[in-house]
Amino acid sequence: MSKFIHRLNQRIKDNKFLSYIITMQYLPRWTVFLLDVFLAVVAYAISHYLSFAFLDGNSMGSTIGSAYRLPVLIVVQAVGFWIFHTYSGVLRYSGFIDAFKVLSSVLFAVIVLYLINLVVWLTQGMLFFYNRDIAIYLFVAFVLLFSLRMFVKTLFELFVVSAGSAKRVMIYGTKSAGVAIAKMLRSSVDERYKLVGFIDDSENYVSRVILGVRVYKLDGELVSRMQKLRVESVIVSPMKMQEINPAVDLDIFLNNNINILAAPYVSMWKNVTESESPKISQIKSIQIEDLLERPAIHINLENLNAFLNDSVVMVTGAAGSIGSELVRQVIKYSPRLIVLLDQAESPLHDFMLDLQHSFPQHNFTSCIADVRNRKRIDDIMDLYRPDVIYHAAAYKHVPLMEDNPSESIQANVMGTKNMADMAVKYEVKRFVMVSTDKAVNPTNIMGASKRIAEIYVQSLYDYLVQKNPDCTKFITTRFGNVLGSNGSVIPYFKKQIEQGGPVTVTHPEIIRYFMTIPEACQLVLEAGMMGEGGEIFIFDMGKPVKILDLAKKMIRLAGYKPGVDIKIAFTGLRPGEKLYEELLNKKEKTMPTTNEKIMVAKVQKFDYEQVKDEINLLIDYSYLGKDFLTVSQMKKIVPEYVSKNSPYEKLDI
Repeated sequence: MSKFIHRLNQRIKDNKFLSYIITMQYLPRWTVFLLDVFLAVVAYAISHYLSFAFLDGNSMGSTIGSAYRLPVLIVVQAVGFWIFHTYSGVLRYSGFIDAFKVLSSVLFAVIVLYLINLVVWLTQGMLFFYNRDIAIYLFVAFVLLFSLRMFVKTLFELFVVSAGSAKRVMIYGTKSAGVAIAKMLRSSVDERYKLVGFIDDSENYVSRVILGVRVYKLDGELVSRMQKLRVESVIVSPMKMQEINPAVDLDIFLNNNINILAAPYVSMWKNVTESESPKISQIKSIQIEDLLERPAIHINLENLNAFLNDSVVMVTGAAGSIGSELVRQVIKYSPRLIVLLDQAESPLHDFMLDLQHSFPQHNFTSCIADVRNRKRIDDIMDLYRPDVIYHAAAYKHVPLMEDNPSESIQANVMGTKNMADMAVKYEVKRFVMVSTDKAVNPTNIMGASKRIAEIYVQSLYDYLVQKNPDCTKFITTRFGNVLGSNGSVIPYFKKQIEQGGPVTVTHPEIIRYFMTIPEACQLVLEAGMMGEGGEIFIFDMGKPVKILDLAKKMIRLAGYKPGVDIKIAFTGLRPGEKLYEELLNKKEKTMPTTNEKIMVAKVQKFDYEQVKDEINLLIDYSYLGKDFLTVSQMKKIVPEYVSKNSPYEKLDI
């Protein structure tokens, strides 16, 4: 049958007229209207014939001449078509609504014809139409008119969708979101997908039929059934994405080279105009970020609003991945002013343009400044007097910092010290520092520099609070890798896959914690609000992800086979890199907070005066450009800092 359809489809393509008719997007409304009128005439002719052929014609009563009947029927039925807009739908997407419109228009005509008969009978003593003709017409007209629509729909599916380039897809999820996606596929003029079935993991829906297609159970036989049906892709409904664990539950498709597509959330489809309504083009291939994303975090919006509303907020590193997302989230709470501070000119300029376009009603100001420039920071703080500072400015790339320890100290340690000291001088209410899990038992320059920055702001607060309980509250937040941040492994893998490989992984057993940028920033905001001062907050990062598994999934998502189409190469651990990151060292413990995703680490206390002197000496060493001297001082401040795969290992002997 499929071969016959394919041959017939080829002949249609070879015939220019038929090809035009089949491939045109839709018939003009006037054409559909005229077809309906023609079928109405045919229906009446059939009805009149049947009433005489199978019924007793002599008992039907006398009527007015037949020459007047057809014009009246055409006018009455045409009015019915116009009232119910039977011609406005696209024939190949006809469904229940179209059947209802057709039936209503025919029923309208029948009622009017009976009324005409009644009036003529009362005035002339005879009938205009035979009553039996009208009764039969109701059935015949509906069948012919709706059959036209079903014929066009079937013809289109056979010769355009089935034999054309449309991808055969199934929808994973049978609830309202899945059905809504199916209706969108059916009603859209974009024919890139053909729905051949639904998938569900509940016995309640298995083997049922929804919108004319069967529901299949997610079990061991599903893949073979999909292969028989030539299914190329699975569209996962938004509701199903929330119910399952995407990182695990979609592997059955990934491992069998079935493309996974994600649809926009159904909430996006409400209260929008026709031109804005979601289209098939919004159905995209699922990204690795979607597979690693976790359930939405719930934060205390009321408290955050009271905390940030009408305040002056400063964000350092504002043009970076974390800083820019912090700005976007802070906007929601209507601060009086947001001060964007960054030393990267072009990214900050682009970000400001984006903010001015997206949030024209909010107040922003940008400051090109380096946190290492104490005088410049002093001037900016004096000018804007922020209430809250989110300090996200830092150097973060482990291999680069391993080669440039002096720069790491000046940016991550001295920069933090400058910001913290100015926060005290200008009586900032809260100072929230963004740290990293690499600060725990550090094995590299970057992690150790962030740990020293943590120590400074903690000891500074402990020193100040003894003199003034209302001093600046210093709060530290510590979390792991964020998905999609600048320089992270995911964009790097994507680029390697686009280039045909190989994808480079440092070690087959290396694992990392991952968190989305919005998720991390939400937790930073709440931790900064709930902190009483001096805490180090750590975030629930979920389960760690093996980087090798991450690489394999990304290769499969791109439509390739790992190790076959795209090779994976192991390059060895980089300087300062370790197999796994930690959120706590062995001496640290945690206490819960009101948010189950946020915990407080109980860490070692340091004497501020001693720490200040040691850090000032470290900064002095960094200016000398003596790398080993600088790193040696770092190890003195952070005794648990033990270098790995680095020339500085000799300092640990």
